[in-house]
Amino acid sequence: MIPESFIQDLLARVDVVDVVGRYVQLRKGGANLLGLCPFHNEKSPSFTVSPTKQFYHCFGCGAHGSAITFLMEHTGASFPDAVRTLAASAGMTVPEENRSPRQQQESARRKAEESRHTQVLDAAQAHYLKQLRASPAAVRYLKQRGLTGEIAAHFGLGWSGTDRHGLSQVFPNYEDPTLVESGLVIESEDGRRYDRFRERVMFPIRNARGSLIGFGGRIIGKGEPKYLNSPETPLFSKGQELYGLWEARLAIRQEGQVIVVEGYMDVVGLAQQGIANAVATLGTATTPDHVKKLLRSSDKVIFSFDGDKAGRRAAWRALQACLPVLRDDIAIRFLFLPAEHDPDSYVRELGAEAFRACLGDAVALSRFLLDELASHHNMNEAEGRASCLHEAKPLLAAIPECALRVQIEREMAKLVQLTPEEMAQVLAQQPAKPFAPGPRPASSAGEAGIASGGEPGHDGGPPDMGYDYGNHDFSDIPADESDVSDYGQYASLGDEPGGGAAGWQSSGGKQEWKGKSDWKGKGDWKGKGDWKGGKGNWKGRRDNDVGGFEGRRTMPSLAKRLLSLLLAHPELVDSMGDQQLEVIDHGPHLGLVRDLIMLAQSSGARHVGALLEAAEPDSDLATVLKGLRADMLAQEDLPDPQTEWDDALRRIEFDSARTEMAKLAAAGLASEEARKRYLELSSRMTVLKGAGLR
Repeated sequence: MIPESFIQDLLARVDVVDVVGRYVQLRKGGANLLGLCPFHNEKSPSFTVSPTKQFYHCFGCGAHGSAITFLMEHTGASFPDAVRTLAASAGMTVPEENRSPRQQQESARRKAEESRHTQVLDAAQAHYLKQLRASPAAVRYLKQRGLTGEIAAHFGLGWSGTDRHGLSQVFPNYEDPTLVESGLVIESEDGRRYDRFRERVMFPIRNARGSLIGFGGRIIGKGEPKYLNSPETPLFSKGQELYGLWEARLAIRQEGQVIVVEGYMDVVGLAQQGIANAVATLGTATTPDHVKKLLRSSDKVIFSFDGDKAGRRAAWRALQACLPVLRDDIAIRFLFLPAEHDPDSYVRELGAEAFRACLGDAVALSRFLLDELASHHNMNEAEGRASCLHEAKPLLAAIPECALRVQIEREMAKLVQLTPEEMAQVLAQQPAKPFAPGPRPASSAGEAGIASGGEPGHDGGPPDMGYDYGNHDFSDIPADESDVSDYGQYASLGDEPGGGAAGWQSSGGKQEWKGKSDWKGKGDWKGKGDWKGGKGNWKGRRDNDVGGFEGRRTMPSLAKRLLSLLLAHPELVDSMGDQQLEVIDHGPHLGLVRDLIMLAQSSGARHVGALLEAAEPDSDLATVLKGLRADMLAQEDLPDPQTEWDDALRRIEFDSARTEMAKLAAAGLASEEARKRYLELSSRMTVLKGAGLR
């Protein structure tokens, strides 16, 4: 921690005019100096710097602060970094309070490691830029997506090349451990190395200071995964970073709001049409860290996800992440585009003004919350209103004490036909447990929660994975070879727009079961169930296939085992995430297991009676719960239910891998991709056996 006395001494020694003058051309204007504001676009100077008061102020956008504030706002530096930069320029040494020699040594080691990673990432980025200039196919793809050379250069788009060892041209010591640690190279179990990114358009990912911390790659031909992110590294954590935030910083300040979308191409496509204040999550659900970072950049946030059911699921997760940080001086809204559009396709087809008009119609967080809750219950009867309030209680409890919370609670009281006093009494009677962020089941309006056939991602990839199950495949768009002429620095892009199964993803060849929710799916399995209604309400019967349930009474032994385990030990539901649901999806006839998990997560119900009350009366799930209720009375408690659950999921993975390997073998392993896949599955089965598969 930097002492306050040092900060005041530092500000007394540095001159804000000198600091600002390094970045802004200033001229004398009376007692102050004038210049064009660096925080928003303007033609007439409204930005002033006061030598006597030692602060800057813009009468156009309201930017205001000291020399330290200016460095933080203009360069993206953190407070400690800004202080250290100014201290170095003034010949001062920043004192470090309460730091032992060991802590200082560890800090120096960490900085050296980060410096090495930054250097190799920068070298790789230079290589990817060079590769793009030499790749007609990559240039054509960017033109087909409507991108000009100017936008490509602004975002630093590159091309990975097709060589498995392309980065060996950049790094003579291809065995350098830093290449693996930084996520650029993968090392297999037999020690062989190859580039992580191949045949992909490269999107450099920068932090709030503009430093390169990782990459996203979009394949332009056929293959999976469509989108691939850098892995977690000392520099990069996808749960904390936002793509495009550095590039959008000035536009965000100018527009007074930040738009959050799902994918890289949404960000770049919007910027191409003049909407440059968009950022994207990096193939994962919105996290509280994302929200905090967004609110540091603007007090107005608009989430604009794809218009399909996967987009609504992403919006619900974003809402949950926002609840703990709500306050009265911010505005968070949600924009839902038509189901056939994502932001990129919408703005390309209908134009920027149409998209801006949609932004004006975005729904307030409070309205989205109340409408979404109401859509899952029959609000015309007392039971439905009581169930709605039951579901709302943990969500309301997550909101900090503020006027907005009071307003939402009063709106909820009207919705469930209670007076504010009655509402307060109900909320006080049984304090709600903290909610577990996650998906909701299908609503009466027809949006599926995590139903079979949903697309968990789109351009940015599904939650907690660095790739995409979506249907935005532009690889087959025709292009004219003659379109590519000059491959200078993006000049060839021109100015006009141009026209299964289950799998596992390895990291460095190592594939490990972590015990709870680290299964990483790879295939493009879509499922066959068609969940149309509310909690556990299957319209018709589930197909007799992966994730299905045949008939209304037949129950496979594994499904019954998992359902009984969840009912006997409902605490298992509280730590369950999307990745465990993905594992369950790959097991035969386990659709009702997924229904039960989603019903429990969304309703808060944990015992059989409460779950039966929350389920649709005539649904398959309700029928099964009634049948299992008697079994529950005679069931003995297990000594370690978590181990039982983990073992069941391992069995599902193992059986899925064995089935896919049999199919690959039956097809003759004719291609290199099939042989590689076969070896990956074999390796995964070995890991599962070693993990104690029973």
